[in-house]
Amino acid sequence: MEKASTAFSASIFTAIFLLVSTLYTQGVEGSIIGVNYGTVANNLPPPEQVARFLSESTIISSVRLFDTNADILRAFAHTGIAVTVTATNDQIPNLTRIEFAQEWLKFNVRPYIPATNIVRIFVGNEVISTANKLLIASLVPAMETLHTALVGASLDRRIKISTPHSLGILSGSSPPSTGKFRQGYDTHVLKPLLSFLRDTNSPFMINPYPFFGSSPENLDYALFRPSSAGVVVDENTRLSYTNMLDAQLDSVFSAMNLLGFGDVEIVISETGWPSLGDSSQAGVDAESAAQYNRNLMQHVTSGAGTPLMPNRTFETYIFALFNEDLKPGPTCERNFGLFRPDMTPVYDIGILRSTVASASKFHHAAYFSGHEEGLKEKGGAVVKQEQMWRLYRKTLIMCFGLEIQYCTPIQECGECFLPMAMEIASIDQDIGACSGLFAMKKRTGSEYELLFADL
Repeated sequence: MEKASTAFSASIFTAIFLLVSTLYTQGVEGSIIGVNYGTVANNLPPPEQVARFLSESTIISSVRLFDTNADILRAFAHTGIAVTVTATNDQIPNLTRIEFAQEWLKFNVRPYIPATNIVRIFVGNEVISTANKLLIASLVPAMETLHTALVGASLDRRIKISTPHSLGILSGSSPPSTGKFRQGYDTHVLKPLLSFLRDTNSPFMINPYPFFGSSPENLDYALFRPSSAGVVVDENTRLSYTNMLDAQLDSVFSAMNLLGFGDVEIVISETGWPSLGDSSQAGVDAESAAQYNRNLMQHVTSGAGTPLMPNRTFETYIFALFNEDLKPGPTCERNFGLFRPDMTPVYDIGILRSTVASASKFHHAAYFSGHEEGLKEKGGAVVKQEQMWRLYRKTLIMCFGLEIQYCTPIQECGECFLPMAMEIASIDQDIGACSGLFAMKKRTGSEYELLFADL
């Protein structure tokens, strides 16, 4: 289809299917699966394209941002997607001052609501793991001051404040019942932090990564694979663990419970599995990544909970939306994405709406505006309505000199093009892809989108 894409070069671009999010009501109640939208890359699609397809194309409900990027926040306006924004680590000391906190809200949150559904603010990311004394000492005061600013703006019921932690906050985690926070941080930082979260009805955010605890010997355990060898028994509680994520979550719960805060909700703010890594790493491939994230989604939404927290679900944010080519570190750090920068999926984990999944083979798109005389390609030839309906309902064969059954401007491409017959009830339906290689999608007003695939 190289010539086909050339013939329509004025209007063809890489189709942007397969992204993340679904319509979401105000607030975080009921949210289950979200995604981390990182931007440490130089090849990502524009935010408005991302937001549009996040809201239309998948079952994912929420997005976490690592900053307060204005373009991204504007792009998510009127999508209903729940958005978490982040005050970066370097801003934490200043956020302990009410004047700065009020200004921060004024410039980074208030201009975008209610159009953009901002539901949570993270104060920093994995602050305790930085070992920076100033940041750690300022963390809880910054959260408290920012909350005071929210109260003053009458936004405290709409927007909650928390901060994500790595598992490095634990001094012990095996067996899970012995989990406890690192000495010093437990009473001086985490106890007042948990008290703040309880008082403001906000969750404790944790970033568990079974990937980083995996090895060739425990890979089944890390990937939720059923295996008799993959069952771990806590000798204190006699509870059995069939996957590493449950053990990590229960270790955090045990540490919280030890301080008297077992009632504070736990939310998984990051977890994921890379699809590519260095040769020395076990289980680093697209199949393993797909298996982890697919099993993760099924598990956290099942209501099974964990051995110490049974019969519950976990709000969970998969890391990450895109592969990010500028991230430092080993190869795996740049390959946690569900999608490549061109918006094609790295692997399938079942997050696509059914009509989008069936259309995922379409790599190029041309936009048309509807007129009485036909459908006119932007910047190109007119495709007569009669001809378009023939394309739309019947099989067109154009391949290597075979007789062209119906003459259309697409004939000019001269390349192998084999759309299959489709029966579609109405051109107004969202996706007419079905199982064929040719489809039309209604956009807004009289504008239509013609999709076709490389063979």
